[in-house]
Amino acid sequence: MKKLLLALLALACFGVANAQQYALFGTKTMFDAFENPSQKSFTLDSSRKFSSNFLLPYFGVNAINKGGSKFFIRRLTQEGEYNTSGIPIGTGEINHFFQNSNIYLATFRLFKSYKYQKEMGFSWQIRSDANIDYTNETLAIFDSFERFNKGQQYYGLFDTKGYEQSYHQFSFTYRENWNKRLAFGLKASILSGILYNKLDISNSYLYIDPTASALLIGLNGTYSSNFSDFNEVDKKNFFPNFKNPGLSLSFGTNYTTKKGLFLMANIKDLGFIWWRSNTQRTTVNQSKIIEDLGDRNNTNQEIKDIFLLSEQSKKFLTPTNAKLDIYLSKRYGFYKPGLAVSKSLFYKGGDIALVNAFIANNFSGSITPLYNFNDVFMVGLQGKYQTPNFEIFMGTDNLVATSFQTYGLLKKDATIGSGPNGASFYMGVGIKFGNVVNHPQFADVIPGINDKEEGSFFKNLFSVFKRK
Repeated sequence: MKKLLLALLALACFGVANAQQYALFGTKTMFDAFENPSQKSFTLDSSRKFSSNFLLPYFGVNAINKGGSKFFIRRLTQEGEYNTSGIPIGTGEINHFFQNSNIYLATFRLFKSYKYQKEMGFSWQIRSDANIDYTNETLAIFDSFERFNKGQQYYGLFDTKGYEQSYHQFSFTYRENWNKRLAFGLKASILSGILYNKLDISNSYLYIDPTASALLIGLNGTYSSNFSDFNEVDKKNFFPNFKNPGLSLSFGTNYTTKKGLFLMANIKDLGFIWWRSNTQRTTVNQSKIIEDLGDRNNTNQEIKDIFLLSEQSKKFLTPTNAKLDIYLSKRYGFYKPGLAVSKSLFYKGGDIALVNAFIANNFSGSITPLYNFNDVFMVGLQGKYQTPNFEIFMGTDNLVATSFQTYGLLKKDATIGSGPNGASFYMGVGIKFGNVVNHPQFADVIPGINDKEEGSFFKNLFSVFKRK
C-alpha cells in the first residue's frame, strides 16, 4: 500500500488546492480567453489578427498538504529522506493533500469578425487533479512497525481515501458579443486520459505479535487505476493515444454594466473520461499474516500483494473536475479590485479570492488573498506586462508556502517553513501577429464583412427556444 499511496502523491506532484490564477481573470490575456470562454483577447485598431504561445511556457501548478505529516513532507521533499519519526500516531488525525495543474502546450487564436467581435481558438493542454485524505499511520507503518505497540489491536489507522487524474485536453473555443455589453462563449474538448488512480480504504486493522515476529493486517476497500504498478509508467503513457477517451464542455457569459461593473460566470470542464485501456478495479476484504518483519521490502510487498492478487480488469467512467466560477470587478483609475468564487461540482474543493490589481500603463501587479474551502488561507502575488500584441506574466497563488518550500529545497533543510506545506507557480508568454484588426472605416481588409449572411451563432442557437 505504500507504493499505492506514494504513487498517488507522486503523480499528483507531476503537476505540483484548487486555485485557478484568479489574478488573470478579466485581463483579456490568452489565458483569460481560453479559461473563461466568453472573454475576448483582441482589441480593435491595436491587436494583430492571430495569437499563440509559440510553444513557450504557459502553465500553472499548485499543491497543498495539510495535517500532522507536514514535517515528514518537508523532510521528504527538502531533504529526500523518508523518516516518520516525528509524526504523531494513535491520534486518528487525517492529513489532506490537494493538487491541480494546467499546462498549455500549444495555443492558437484568431480574430474572426468585427461585427460580433467573434474569436476562435485551438489549444492543447495537460491537466491533472488530486485529492487525498490519509492517516499518519499509513506513512509510519512503511518506515518502521516498531512505532506501534506490540500486542495492541488498532482499528481504522490505515483508512485512506484519494484520487489522481491526469489527461490531455484538445479544445476549440468560440466567443462572440450578443450586444455591446453582453457576450457568450463555449469551449468544446476531446480528452485523452493519461493516468488515473483511486484508493478508498474504508476499514483497516493491525495487530503486531508481542514477540514482534509477525503482524496481522486487515484491509477493506477498493482501488481503481489504469496501471498495476507504478514501475509500468513510462514516457509512452504521457503521449496522447485516445485509448482512454473523453469529452468535456465549458460555457460562460459576461456582462458589463453602464457604470463599468464587469460580471462573469462560467461552468468549466463539465465532462467525463472512459478509462478502458489496461484498467482494473480491485475490491479487497482480507486479513493477512506477514512474517519476517525484519525485511522491510518483503513486508511492503506482502501488503501490496493484497491488492495485486485481487485485481480484476474493468472499464469505468470518471467525471472531470468541473467547476462553477463567478467573477466581478470594476476599475477605479489605477486600482482594479475583483472578487472570484469557484466551486468544484463533483469533487471537494473551491475558493474565494479577492484580487487587488494595481495598473500603471502596460505594467500591473496584484495581491490576492484567497480562502480555499479545504480550510487553507493563501496569499497570491502576480506581475504582468501586457500590450495589445504581447503579454508576459508570472505569479504564485501561495506566496508564503512557496517561498518556504523553495528556500528549504535549496538549503536541503526540513526545519525551514511552518504551517501547511505548499507550492504554487504559474507563468505565460503570448504573442499576436498578422494584420491589425481595424474598424471597417480604417481597414483595407475587414474580417467578418459578410457576417450578415452568417449571423450570430448564439442568437441562432437561443432562437430555438423562443416562442413563435
